[in-house]
Amino acid sequence: MNFLESFRIALKALAANKGRTFLTMLGVIIGVMSVILLVSIGTGVSDEITGQLEGFGTNLIYVVPGNYEEMLTGGGVMAMPARQFNNDDVEAVVARVSDLGLVSPMVEGSGRFSMGANSMFGQVTGVDGNIDGVFDISLQDGRAFNNSDVLAASRVAVIGAEIERQLFATREAVGEEIMVNDQRFRVVGILEEQGGGAMAGSLDTAVFMPFTAAQRLFGTQDIHMMAVKAHNADDIGQTQSRIRQALQPRIGSDGFSVFTQDQMLNVMGVMMGVLTTMLAGLASISLLVGGIGIMNIMLVSVSERTREIGIRKAIGARTYDIMSQFVIESVLLSVLGGILGIVCGALGSWLIAATTTIPSSVSSWSVALAFFFSLAVGVFFGVYPAWKASNLDPIDALRYE
Repeated sequence: MNFLESFRIALKALAANKGRTFLTMLGVIIGVMSVILLVSIGTGVSDEITGQLEGFGTNLIYVVPGNYEEMLTGGGVMAMPARQFNNDDVEAVVARVSDLGLVSPMVEGSGRFSMGANSMFGQVTGVDGNIDGVFDISLQDGRAFNNSDVLAASRVAVIGAEIERQLFATREAVGEEIMVNDQRFRVVGILEEQGGGAMAGSLDTAVFMPFTAAQRLFGTQDIHMMAVKAHNADDIGQTQSRIRQALQPRIGSDGFSVFTQDQMLNVMGVMMGVLTTMLAGLASISLLVGGIGIMNIMLVSVSERTREIGIRKAIGARTYDIMSQFVIESVLLSVLGGILGIVCGALGSWLIAATTTIPSSVSSWSVALAFFFSLAVGVFFGVYPAWKASNLDPIDALRYE
């Protein structure tokens, strides 16, 4: 019996029990759909974070607590920081690199922003008066705060375009006050609209304020990160060296990491890649459950068709013919389920991106991974029932009731 004949018989057997066939495929459909959706969300968030970092400008150097540089070479695991940076650390860096670039300390946290009955949540970032010099951001209205505001820890803020839209609607925002975590801040500037989703920290839903005011807001003296803007691309290497010279005597060589923008993007890529792989792995568990369902139904099918198997073997069907028929049935179940799962996953990803602020992007590799995984599940979990069917004794099979 050739392959086409086995394929036709397999289709006929599946069509004879449509309800059972669909319920069996459902496990594979859900598994594949889960892989597509979770990987799509991970890819979308990664792409958006990358876009945000690239949008901050060029010649940037990031200084963060903890030793993360091993992640770049794959030679070790990251070391968590013994302590966060403080204001003295920032002053030490400024003293060493002021002739080569601008330094901005950063204090980050989340906040609830409200104006009257309107409220929303977003990112709070405390920086210094060099905000527009360090980062390539533009204002559509008002001004940036200055070093005098930083020294006085003034409660002034530059807000994102989406915050202006949601809290003020058609009202003028500059000069008005908003509540940030129940503290009053006067709006002095509005950022130009950046686009992007809230999950990846869009600047449209961010509030910038003097880092000293942010420290008071969050009740901390910590500096979470420093951003350094080199005046020239040729000065980046020397600037990194001077940063290390300033911080090593204070917190040790393992107490901090210095990244160029490209290196920072690589680190984020590694971290998001690990997260996306973990999500895909978790979703793949449901595919295994679907595979167990396929094997269970195929064993039931073998039991129901024992006499048929006996008759076919009695009239000359080879062991290979019987085995290939049941393997083909199993693979058909998983492949059809995989195709439907890919379609459902792609539609779900599109709906998430269209109706929520969660970024979602279907990648070709996730589709290929899900399809071939479903194919492998069909083969793996179909072999044992097929082997059992092909090794039935024809005499015992003919006697089976």
